[in-house]
Amino acid sequence: MNEMSAAPATTRWPLAAAGETDWLRELTDDDGLSGFMPPALPDAAWVLHSMYEHELGPTDVSYAAYERAVLNGGGPELVPGLDPADVLTGTVGEHPGPRWRRLRWAELTRRTGDPVAPEGRLPCHRSFPSLRVSGGWPVGIQAPFEGRLERADWNRLVDLLTEHSAQGPDTSCLAYYNPLLQGAEDFDNLHVRAGTLADAKALYDHPEEDGWTPSNLWARDRSWVLCTDYDLWATKVAGPAPLVEALLHDGEIEAIRLPWAT
Repeated sequence: MNEMSAAPATTRWPLAAAGETDWLRELTDDDGLSGFMPPALPDAAWVLHSMYEHELGPTDVSYAAYERAVLNGGGPELVPGLDPADVLTGTVGEHPGPRWRRLRWAELTRRTGDPVAPEGRLPCHRSFPSLRVSGGWPVGIQAPFEGRLERADWNRLVDLLTEHSAQGPDTSCLAYYNPLLQGAEDFDNLHVRAGTLADAKALYDHPEEDGWTPSNLWARDRSWVLCTDYDLWATKVAGPAPLVEALLHDGEIEAIRLPWAT
Protein backbone atom coordinates (compact mmCIF):
# COMPACT_ATOMS: atom_id res chain seq x y z
CA MET A 1 0.00 0.00 0.00
CA ASN A 2 1.48 3.37 -0.99
CA GLU A 3 1.75 6.33 1.37
CA MET A 4 -1.19 8.19 -0.25
CA SER A 5 -3.62 5.26 -0.10
CA ALA A 6 -2.65 4.64 3.53
CA ALA A 7 -3.51 8.21 4.52
CA PRO A 8 -6.85 8.69 6.31
CA ALA A 9 -9.80 9.98 4.29
CA THR A 10 -9.87 13.18 6.36
CA THR A 11 -6.35 13.98 5.11
CA ARG A 12 -7.17 13.20 1.49
CA TRP A 13 -10.52 15.03 1.46
CA PRO A 14 -10.11 18.19 3.56
CA LEU A 15 -12.86 20.80 3.76
CA ALA A 16 -12.87 23.39 0.97
CA ALA A 17 -14.43 26.83 0.63
CA ALA A 18 -18.24 26.90 0.43
CA GLY A 19 -17.89 29.27 -2.54
CA GLU A 20 -16.77 26.35 -4.70
CA THR A 21 -20.48 25.59 -5.18
CA ASP A 22 -21.30 29.04 -6.58
CA TRP A 23 -21.08 27.84 -10.18
CA LEU A 24 -23.48 24.98 -9.41
CA ARG A 25 -25.94 27.41 -7.86
CA GLU A 26 -25.81 29.49 -11.05
CA LEU A 27 -25.92 26.46 -13.34
CA THR A 28 -28.94 24.90 -11.66
CA ASP A 29 -30.67 28.04 -10.33
CA ASP A 30 -31.18 26.14 -7.09
CA ASP A 31 -30.13 26.36 -3.44
CA GLY A 32 -28.80 22.80 -3.26
CA LEU A 33 -30.91 21.80 -0.26
CA SER A 34 -31.14 18.21 -1.56
CA GLY A 35 -28.32 18.50 -4.12
CA PHE A 36 -27.62 20.65 -7.19
CA MET A 37 -29.29 18.91 -10.16
CA PRO A 38 -27.27 19.75 -13.32
CA PRO A 39 -28.50 19.96 -16.91
CA ALA A 40 -26.81 17.92 -19.64
CA LEU A 41 -23.13 18.87 -20.12
CA PRO A 42 -23.87 18.22 -23.01
CA ASP A 43 -25.28 14.73 -22.30
CA ALA A 44 -26.62 12.97 -19.21
CA ALA A 45 -27.69 9.58 -17.85
CA TRP A 46 -29.22 8.33 -14.60
CA VAL A 47 -27.46 5.62 -12.60
CA LEU A 48 -30.17 3.54 -10.93
CA HIS A 49 -29.40 2.63 -7.34
CA SER A 50 -29.16 -1.10 -6.70
CA MET A 51 -32.01 -3.22 -5.40
CA TYR A 52 -31.96 -6.87 -4.33
CA GLU A 53 -34.30 -9.85 -4.23
CA HIS A 54 -34.26 -12.64 -1.64
CA GLU A 55 -34.04 -16.22 -2.93
CA LEU A 56 -37.61 -16.80 -1.66
CA GLY A 57 -38.84 -13.92 -3.80
CA PRO A 58 -41.32 -11.20 -2.87
CA THR A 59 -44.10 -11.95 -0.39
CA ASP A 60 -47.52 -10.44 0.27
CA VAL A 61 -46.22 -9.02 3.56
CA SER A 62 -44.81 -5.51 3.86
CA TYR A 63 -41.58 -4.74 5.68
CA ALA A 64 -43.48 -2.79 8.33
CA ALA A 65 -45.81 -5.73 9.02
CA TYR A 66 -42.93 -8.19 9.07
CA GLU A 67 -40.91 -6.07 11.47
CA ARG A 68 -43.88 -5.82 13.83
CA ALA A 69 -44.30 -9.59 13.67
CA VAL A 70 -40.62 -10.17 14.45
CA LEU A 71 -40.80 -7.84 17.45
CA ASN A 72 -43.76 -9.92 18.65
CA GLY A 73 -41.88 -13.19 18.09
CA GLY A 74 -43.75 -14.26 14.96
CA GLY A 75 -41.51 -13.39 12.00
CA PRO A 76 -40.58 -16.91 10.81
CA GLU A 77 -44.18 -18.08 11.13
CA LEU A 78 -45.43 -15.12 9.10
CA VAL A 79 -43.10 -15.94 6.19
CA PRO A 80 -41.94 -19.58 6.44
CA GLY A 81 -38.31 -20.10 5.53
CA LEU A 82 -37.39 -16.43 5.92
CA ASP A 83 -34.81 -15.72 8.60
CA PRO A 84 -35.32 -12.27 10.18
CA ALA A 85 -31.54 -11.90 10.17
CA ASP A 86 -31.68 -11.95 6.35
CA VAL A 87 -34.13 -9.07 6.30
CA LEU A 88 -33.77 -6.79 9.30
CA THR A 89 -30.00 -6.71 9.70
CA GLY A 90 -27.15 -5.69 7.43
CA THR A 91 -25.01 -2.67 6.63
CA VAL A 92 -26.39 0.27 4.70
CA GLY A 93 -24.69 0.51 1.32
CA GLU A 94 -23.43 -3.07 1.27
CA HIS A 95 -24.70 -6.25 -0.41
CA PRO A 96 -27.40 -7.65 1.92
CA GLY A 97 -26.04 -11.20 2.06
CA PRO A 98 -25.67 -14.62 0.42
CA ARG A 99 -29.41 -15.30 0.04
CA TRP A 100 -29.90 -12.13 -1.97
CA ARG A 101 -29.26 -11.38 -5.65
CA ARG A 102 -29.06 -8.13 -7.55
CA LEU A 103 -32.47 -7.32 -9.05
CA ARG A 104 -32.20 -5.14 -12.13
CA TRP A 105 -34.69 -2.35 -12.60
CA ALA A 106 -35.24 -3.58 -16.16
CA GLU A 107 -36.24 -7.02 -14.87
CA LEU A 108 -38.66 -5.58 -12.33
CA THR A 109 -40.14 -3.31 -14.97
CA ARG A 110 -40.81 -6.29 -17.25
CA ARG A 111 -42.30 -8.23 -14.35
CA THR A 112 -44.63 -5.55 -13.02
CA GLY A 113 -45.37 -3.47 -16.10
CA ASP A 114 -44.44 -0.34 -14.15
CA PRO A 115 -42.02 2.06 -15.84
CA VAL A 116 -38.77 2.97 -14.11
CA ALA A 117 -40.34 6.39 -13.71
CA PRO A 118 -43.58 7.73 -15.18
CA GLU A 119 -43.03 10.41 -17.81
CA GLY A 120 -42.12 13.69 -16.19
CA ARG A 121 -41.03 12.08 -12.92
CA LEU A 122 -37.80 10.71 -11.47
CA PRO A 123 -36.91 7.34 -9.86
CA CYS A 124 -37.89 7.51 -6.20
CA HIS A 125 -39.97 5.80 -3.49
CA ARG A 126 -43.05 6.20 -5.69
CA SER A 127 -41.59 3.92 -8.37
CA PHE A 128 -43.20 0.48 -8.95
CA PRO A 129 -46.59 1.27 -7.35
CA SER A 130 -48.03 -2.14 -8.34
CA LEU A 131 -45.43 -3.82 -6.13
CA ARG A 132 -46.65 -2.28 -2.91
CA VAL A 133 -48.43 -4.31 -0.25
CA SER A 134 -50.05 -2.67 2.77
CA GLY A 135 -48.58 0.66 1.71
CA GLY A 136 -44.97 -0.52 1.47
CA TRP A 137 -42.57 -2.74 -0.44
CA PRO A 138 -42.93 -6.50 0.06
CA VAL A 139 -40.54 -8.45 2.21
CA GLY A 140 -38.24 -10.24 -0.21
CA ILE A 141 -37.27 -7.22 -2.29
CA GLN A 142 -34.87 -4.67 -0.84
CA ALA A 143 -35.64 -1.22 -2.25
CA PRO A 144 -32.82 1.03 -3.48
CA PHE A 145 -31.17 3.36 -1.01
CA GLU A 146 -32.56 6.87 -1.09
CA GLY A 147 -30.00 9.64 -1.47
CA ARG A 148 -26.94 7.42 -1.61
CA LEU A 149 -25.26 4.95 -3.94
CA GLU A 150 -24.38 1.45 -2.87
CA ARG A 151 -20.65 0.97 -2.37
CA ALA A 152 -20.22 -1.29 -5.43
CA ASP A 153 -22.01 1.21 -7.69
CA TRP A 154 -20.04 4.12 -6.24
CA ASN A 155 -16.74 2.34 -6.84
CA ARG A 156 -17.67 1.43 -10.41
CA LEU A 157 -18.83 4.97 -11.12
CA VAL A 158 -15.51 6.34 -9.86
CA ASP A 159 -13.71 3.91 -12.21
CA LEU A 160 -15.73 5.12 -15.20
CA LEU A 161 -15.22 8.77 -14.31
CA THR A 162 -11.50 8.09 -14.07
CA GLU A 163 -11.43 6.42 -17.48
CA HIS A 164 -13.21 9.38 -19.07
CA SER A 165 -11.33 12.23 -17.41
CA ALA A 166 -8.35 13.83 -19.14
CA GLN A 167 -6.20 13.66 -16.01
CA GLY A 168 -7.36 10.16 -15.04
CA PRO A 169 -6.86 9.41 -11.33
CA ASP A 170 -5.12 12.78 -10.87
CA THR A 171 -8.32 14.64 -11.78
CA SER A 172 -8.97 17.30 -9.17
CA CYS A 173 -12.51 17.06 -7.76
CA LEU A 174 -14.85 18.67 -5.29
CA ALA A 175 -17.56 16.94 -3.27
CA TYR A 176 -20.61 18.68 -1.82
CA TYR A 177 -22.81 17.25 0.96
CA ASN A 178 -26.21 18.89 1.28
CA PRO A 179 -27.35 20.25 4.67
CA LEU A 180 -29.97 17.51 5.08
CA LEU A 181 -27.15 14.96 5.32
CA GLN A 182 -25.66 16.99 8.13
CA GLY A 183 -28.94 17.36 10.00
CA ALA A 184 -28.81 21.13 9.51
CA GLU A 185 -29.87 23.83 7.10
CA ASP A 186 -26.92 26.19 7.35
CA PHE A 187 -26.37 27.66 3.90
CA ASP A 188 -23.73 30.06 5.11
CA ASN A 189 -21.37 27.12 5.70
CA LEU A 190 -21.92 24.72 2.82
CA HIS A 191 -20.12 21.40 3.30
CA VAL A 192 -17.53 20.94 0.51
CA ARG A 193 -14.45 18.71 0.32
CA ALA A 194 -11.55 18.69 -2.15
CA GLY A 195 -9.59 15.71 -3.44
CA THR A 196 -8.79 13.64 -6.51
CA LEU A 197 -10.45 10.74 -8.31
CA ALA A 198 -7.62 8.50 -7.10
CA ASP A 199 -9.04 8.89 -3.60
CA ALA A 200 -12.75 9.18 -4.40
CA LYS A 201 -13.58 5.63 -3.30
CA ALA A 202 -12.34 6.55 0.18
CA LEU A 203 -15.23 8.99 0.53
CA TYR A 204 -17.49 6.03 1.24
CA ASP A 205 -15.64 5.46 4.50
CA HIS A 206 -15.02 9.08 5.44
CA PRO A 207 -15.45 9.16 9.22
CA GLU A 208 -17.29 12.49 9.13
CA GLU A 209 -19.83 11.60 6.43
CA ASP A 210 -21.63 8.58 7.95
CA GLY A 211 -21.48 6.48 4.77
CA TRP A 212 -23.24 9.06 2.60
CA THR A 213 -21.99 9.46 -0.93
CA PRO A 214 -21.66 13.12 -1.98
CA SER A 215 -24.75 15.00 -3.09
CA ASN A 216 -22.55 16.36 -5.88
CA LEU A 217 -19.14 15.34 -7.14
CA TRP A 218 -17.55 17.25 -10.00
CA ALA A 219 -14.28 17.69 -11.81
CA ARG A 220 -12.65 21.01 -11.02
CA ASP A 221 -12.50 21.68 -14.77
CA ARG A 222 -16.32 21.21 -14.80
CA SER A 223 -16.19 18.61 -17.58
CA TRP A 224 -18.66 16.42 -15.65
CA VAL A 225 -20.78 16.57 -12.52
CA LEU A 226 -22.95 14.03 -10.74
CA CYS A 227 -25.87 14.60 -8.40
CA THR A 228 -27.33 12.17 -5.89
CA ASP A 229 -30.45 13.98 -4.73
CA TYR A 230 -31.46 13.32 -1.11
CA ASP A 231 -34.94 12.16 -2.18
CA LEU A 232 -34.13 10.02 -5.22
CA TRP A 233 -33.24 6.41 -6.03
CA ALA A 234 -30.96 7.41 -8.91
CA THR A 235 -27.85 9.52 -9.49
CA LYS A 236 -27.65 11.87 -12.46
CA VAL A 237 -24.32 12.05 -14.28
CA ALA A 238 -23.94 14.99 -16.68
CA GLY A 239 -20.93 15.22 -18.96
CA PRO A 240 -19.50 14.36 -22.37
CA ALA A 241 -21.23 11.83 -24.62
CA PRO A 242 -18.47 9.14 -24.35
CA LEU A 243 -18.87 9.08 -20.56
CA VAL A 244 -22.65 8.81 -20.81
CA GLU A 245 -22.43 6.05 -23.41
CA ALA A 246 -20.02 4.13 -21.18
CA LEU A 247 -22.52 4.35 -18.32
CA LEU A 248 -25.40 3.20 -20.51
CA HIS A 249 -23.50 0.15 -21.77
CA ASP A 250 -21.65 -0.86 -18.61
CA GLY A 251 -22.10 -4.42 -17.40
CA GLU A 252 -22.18 -3.53 -13.70
CA ILE A 253 -23.90 -0.17 -13.39
CA GLU A 254 -27.51 0.06 -14.54
CA ALA A 255 -28.12 3.43 -16.20
CA ILE A 256 -30.81 4.92 -18.40
CA ARG A 257 -31.67 8.14 -20.17
CA LEU A 258 -34.75 10.06 -19.04
CA PRO A 259 -35.57 12.37 -21.98
CA TRP A 260 -37.60 14.71 -19.77
CA ALA A 261 -34.74 15.06 -17.28
CA THR A 262 -31.68 15.41 -19.49
